[in-house]
Amino acid sequence: DFLRWCQTVGVTLSGKVYLSKEGTVAERGMLAKDDIEEGETLFCIPRTALLSQDTTRVKDVLREGNGSLESKSGWVPLLLALMWEYTSPESHWRPYLSLWPDFKLLDHPMFWSKDERDSLLQGTGVPEAVDTDLSNIEKEYSSIVLPFMRSHPDLWCPEKHTLELYKSLVAFVMAYSFQEPLDDEEDDECDPNPPMMVPVADMLNHVSNHNANLEYTPDLLKMVSVRHIAAGEEIFNTYGQMANWQLLHMYGFTEPYPNNSNDTADIQMSSIYKAAVQVMCSEEQQQQHLLLEKWSLLTEMEMVGEKGAFIFGWTGSLTDTELYTTLKILCMPAEAFAEFKENEGWEEVEENEEEKIGLALSNKGIPKLPAAWRQVLHSATCFTLDSYSGSLAVDSALLEKQSAYSLLGSREKNALHVCYGQKMILHQLLEMTRG
Repeated sequence: DFLRWCQTVGVTLSGKVYLSKEGTVAERGMLAKDDIEEGETLFCIPRTALLSQDTTRVKDVLREGNGSLESKSGWVPLLLALMWEYTSPESHWRPYLSLWPDFKLLDHPMFWSKDERDSLLQGTGVPEAVDTDLSNIEKEYSSIVLPFMRSHPDLWCPEKHTLELYKSLVAFVMAYSFQEPLDDEEDDECDPNPPMMVPVADMLNHVSNHNANLEYTPDLLKMVSVRHIAAGEEIFNTYGQMANWQLLHMYGFTEPYPNNSNDTADIQMSSIYKAAVQVMCSEEQQQQHLLLEKWSLLTEMEMVGEKGAFIFGWTGSLTDTELYTTLKILCMPAEAFAEFKENEGWEEVEENEEEKIGLALSNKGIPKLPAAWRQVLHSATCFTLDSYSGSLAVDSALLEKQSAYSLLGSREKNALHVCYGQKMILHQLLEMTRG
């Protein structure tokens, strides 16, 4: 039904590819029938086949009420459109939306029990992100969506368009929607384009080492190969440079170690402060007061924040300017800090300073950092590793012993991939800052 619908709406597939429920990494995907060279168009989707707040049958009502539909997420108009289209027998997109009966394929952590999230994903940052999501979804539904639906009872019905359906559609948009990038000429401060559903393109699975990419033109969207693809190989799109915790949070899956070259681990900014107190202060009140003063200045400079984190990838720090400045100021002798304060944080900028900072906080540079800097980083890394429920050794044993790994459920496997990747990055940092 869906493939017939694709033909009627003008979607064109290359003869070299086909959609399949077998031989793919997820429930379904796209495979190559023949060898494909770099730069070949795999399929085209006319803009008239896209499902968005501007193409839905209820677009006029959404436009009229646009002022009352503003939200932090910016997704409310699309979600209202999806609620109507998903439950309407008359929907133009019914053959497409029927691919997700009851959204049972979605297994984002928001659908796990709180106990599962807290026990399996402790220390990863995912439970906190999901708690925030669920709170925002409930507020958005009760304060914006429900009043709007009640003012249009001919189109929406709270008994049918429930909070549970809304939550499922949020996960659906998280996992399957696309956002058209802004043009280079457009102001960086412009709001991002609203999300839209892109049939066929959303069936392609993601890996960091992808082989296809979606291109946008005024009339259509097209998937283009970015390297040679052998016959029988799966076609993979990219959802962006996503760490495993982001993939699980937003899409409900992970890439097994060591496949995800974009994986990251966070060290909370508060852990760096705690480490600095441990390394530099002991019981001296004067030192503690000085450190607090330094932290206050870093907060004013917007280098640190109460809930912020320093991010590390496989090649070193990804928040290098903020981390470099933080370590530099925290480890400054009292006289140098007093002078720094007198100059209101201004210093003479060295030539190629950005490049030097990046190199200093790369895997090559971290072992050469001043001893005090390394001690603070080492201690903060230890605090971070202590926040996980299990050790790297336990995770390694599970991954290496196929008989034990095969007994895990999909949620346990995904949680293991997230935790293991983060711990590996942190243990790498531990070794670089040792001694």
